[in-house]
Amino acid sequence: MSLPPTSSRLLSIDAYRALVMLLMIFVNDTWTLIGIPNWIDHLPAEADGLGLADVVFPAFLFIVGLSVPLAIRSRLKKGDSRWRITGHVAVRSLALIVMGVFHVNLDSYADTAWLPKWVWQIAITVGFFLVWMDYRAPRSAKATVLKSIGITGLVVLALLFQADGGDPGSWLAMRPHWWGILGLIGWCYLLVSLLFLWTRGNPWAQVGVFTAFILFNMGAQSSVFDGLEPVRTWVWIAGDGALPALTACGVLVSLLYRRYNAQLPAFLWRATVLAAALLALGFLARLEWNISKIWATPSFALVCAGISVAAFALLVYIVDIKRWSGWYRFISPAGTSTLTCYLLPYIHYAILAYIGWQLPAVLRTGTVGIAKSLLYALVIIAITGILEKRRIRLKL
Repeated sequence: MSLPPTSSRLLSIDAYRALVMLLMIFVNDTWTLIGIPNWIDHLPAEADGLGLADVVFPAFLFIVGLSVPLAIRSRLKKGDSRWRITGHVAVRSLALIVMGVFHVNLDSYADTAWLPKWVWQIAITVGFFLVWMDYRAPRSAKATVLKSIGITGLVVLALLFQADGGDPGSWLAMRPHWWGILGLIGWCYLLVSLLFLWTRGNPWAQVGVFTAFILFNMGAQSSVFDGLEPVRTWVWIAGDGALPALTACGVLVSLLYRRYNAQLPAFLWRATVLAAALLALGFLARLEWNISKIWATPSFALVCAGISVAAFALLVYIVDIKRWSGWYRFISPAGTSTLTCYLLPYIHYAILAYIGWQLPAVLRTGTVGIAKSLLYALVIIAITGILEKRRIRLKL
């Protein structure tokens, strides 16, 4: 989720991550707006197309894949064994899945629960920070105490959770109705990282991984797997394979980027060809499946993969070749403290829910409203930067 640049070549990846996080905060805030164009928001499941909000999450999954080879090779160079890296990947994934499950259950939080929803929302966010803070001395007594408080607090909050229409006092009251944004990232990161690690990063193996996820997605979206419906309740691939395919695509592009990092024009034309091929395949798949983010169709996965590759190639041209990176400085905290940036709005929205105040309609409507949400995203990033300087950031 957060990989500080170790060379100028990696700046394009951090810049890409920062831009996508800026867009994610922006589109997550559009629920406060009225009278905005439909193309900004998510399109309905039955629609055949993509809104801006529909391509942001796929782009982030792609970025996770971009970072996987870099992070794993860095650990291998430090002397970590594959089994130790496997454990590290599993722990990081579990952290994201836990946070995702907490967030998912916010949607069904009961008004009659012992704790008001806004208090519970702030409390779980504080718990996340206490457990996964980037402590200067992670094994110190102070860090151990704070982590213990955070873990205990999250367990208590889970026990106090009450679903709308349900009874409090049971851990089972919290359920993964779906995994949430962070949970889905966790599952995709786990699958793709372990496959990359245990295939020893072989490029052709990664092509096979991407292809296998797309084929699985096609099977899941047709009648091929109908006989596996009982199994699907307990064991399945996130997003019917579409979502980890996007992460696997990021791994492929990362390997291509590394292969031609001394010949970036060669990387650009190869990335452009790849993006065009993915888009063409996506529109070919559209003949059978609509482009739908909600249904996670093969056409959606392929088209979004093509868009993500093309966007990254453009960033490589701007940042790495032309050296136009001054614009990135202000939004850089979103690229280096990404998880912190993502979680901060949960505190703000909870406070707004408590005080019951919102901006006048004129500031939430149309173009003015869009500008408001964009400004909001920039403010969140600025606050993230202030916290980052004080080392208040999450690190998984």
